[in-house]
Amino acid sequence: MVGGAGASSHREAPMISEDPVADNTDVYAWVRNPGTAQSTVVLVANWIPLEEPASGPNFWKFGDDALYAIHIDNNGDARQDITYYFRFQTQIKDPNTFLYNNNVITVETNGAGEAVNYPGLNVQQSYTMSEVNDGNRTATRSGMLTPPVNVGTRSTNTVTPYATLAQAAEYSLGNTGIKVFAGQRDEAFPVDLGSIFDLLGLRPFNDAHLIPLPVEAGVNTTDGYNVHSIVLEIPTSRLVDKDEVIGIWSTTERRTNRIYSNNSGEQLSHSGPWVQVSRLGMPLVNEVIIPLGFKDRFNASHPVNDAQFLKFVVDPELGELIPFLYPGVVVPGEPRNDLVAIFLTGIPGINQPANVRPSEQLRLNTNTESGFPNGRLLTDDVVDVEIQAVAGIFCDGSPSAPEEGCAGPTFTSEYNMPPNNALSDGVSGNDMPFLSDFPYMPLPLSGYDSRN
Repeated sequence: MVGGAGASSHREAPMISEDPVADNTDVYAWVRNPGTAQSTVVLVANWIPLEEPASGPNFWKFGDDALYAIHIDNNGDARQDITYYFRFQTQIKDPNTFLYNNNVITVETNGAGEAVNYPGLNVQQSYTMSEVNDGNRTATRSGMLTPPVNVGTRSTNTVTPYATLAQAAEYSLGNTGIKVFAGQRDEAFPVDLGSIFDLLGLRPFNDAHLIPLPVEAGVNTTDGYNVHSIVLEIPTSRLVDKDEVIGIWSTTERRTNRIYSNNSGEQLSHSGPWVQVSRLGMPLVNEVIIPLGFKDRFNASHPVNDAQFLKFVVDPELGELIPFLYPGVVVPGEPRNDLVAIFLTGIPGINQPANVRPSEQLRLNTNTESGFPNGRLLTDDVVDVEIQAVAGIFCDGSPSAPEEGCAGPTFTSEYNMPPNNALSDGVSGNDMPFLSDFPYMPLPLSGYDSRN
């Protein structure tokens, strides 16, 4: 049987919702020590949404049949200038057992303290990373290992603490100054999916909804779940060109054909060219801005072709739903040029490149402090920021004439008042502590301790 692969956020489009290993969930980017010779950019891209920690015997891992990538546009033309590619390969050491690990997992390291083997781990995954700059491979390293998933107290926290197992999977790429980590981490994106997708419910504002309910605190849907992360820390000088602003997005590609055996059903091989099946830059764009009939197209498209989606930003459905479902909230009508700046061009004077071509990317000014929408910190509450943005708090326009829309973005908007600037899903923070050093993402929850 031959099948074709077509086509971010969490399960945001019909096709990718059935392919979690390829599903981009979040992209984060921030600069450390901006404006100094020690300046670095941290890039985090996550896959596998709402990953159950207790998912044995076949614990989640990156796909051997997928091509993962993080792209950089450093001149504003909506095309990738630098790309970091990742290919994974899984080795099953003992195929005659059903166990993920057949003993307590420990780690063997090289002279630099980097993992070269995880004794006790039966399903070991390695990967190759390549940096490609304007079509030329400028750095590469193979044989790096992902750490074991956090199985549980007996397997991954008896002889060697899990933090030590994971730390050994932090690698450097020669003298490039690049650090890389790939593996399981805690899901750190706070959002109340249960309420938001129940007719745009915001629990702290339940009594103001068209279908009122008692006011409640928000419920963080992602608490108790993990993701798989790729984390890079790169010297800023390696990423920028003439402009201090860069754009970032991540993608997943698959081969066009999957070939199965007629007899056993065992997947044998993949063939054909690579096809993009998932894409993510700015959070929640495909999830709540792009309509259902266009979501798969968005996942398969490239930023340079984003003009086809402009109308959904200029006149977002969410901007019509908020005043309907929350009577009394005044939201600007079209054209929403404030949202065009936030989502597609960057904000003038902050993170808009010169001669920018409108496209959906996470933009970062590398010469100033980071914070969404100038990049995205792990601690940024992007759900609240984006709900309030759609409600107009950055709109250069007047609530007395919402039909005139927004001339552009401003930080002195007349819409920046209650209730518009207070709208919230009531969720913030995380259930696991962030790390102060690389790779910054919280350690994953263990399967033994899962209570989902």
